[in-house]
Amino acid sequence: MTDRTTRGRTLAVVSAGLGTPSSTRLLADRLAAATVAALPEKPEVVTVELRDHAHDLADTLVTGFPPAALRAVVDAVTGADGLIAVTPIFNASYSGLFKTFFDVLDKGALEGRPVLIGATGGTARHSLALDVAVRPMFAYLRAPVVPTAVYAASEDWAGSEGAGSGALSERIEAAGAELAAAMAGRAPVVRADPYADVTPFEELLNGRA
Repeated sequence: MTDRTTRGRTLAVVSAGLGTPSSTRLLADRLAAATVAALPEKPEVVTVELRDHAHDLADTLVTGFPPAALRAVVDAVTGADGLIAVTPIFNASYSGLFKTFFDVLDKGALEGRPVLIGATGGTARHSLALDVAVRPMFAYLRAPVVPTAVYAASEDWAGSEGAGSGALSERIEAAGAELAAAMAGRAPVVRADPYADVTPFEELLNGRA
């Protein structure tokens, strides 16, 4: 029987921002900090900048086989206990880069995984894209999304030193608390040890494998 190993909780943060610096990454970091602060035990946080994997994502769509670097990212995201996913809004929907990443995941890879969604844009008029486009995508992937989605328009960052408005900060704290509660209510992800059933080298030499 294969042994299984447990580990501490992990939180994956996926940012589809294109610039450096990026308001999308800034929002993702703020959401992650709020989630970590609300958890009784601090998780390992794995942050993924999709812009760094754009070429590999395009290749994977064509070949169906992710390169090693992208495979490591996919494994980190699908193996996390919770997910924060933030996209810029283009033409009233998520970015192509954001959608491509979730398109290359295996079917069922995020099933049951709690998700906090966020988005950034130049105007508040695009805020409905979270509920019209992003939330339905995760519903299709069978990943439950926490009730509070966080949209940050350009004017929301007008606070001191770019910290954001009070309203934005309140939404971030509320969303982070909801994701933390969802993560705390689930048993930590347990993964099989790929080396648990390795045949001892002596048996291989003796032809008993």
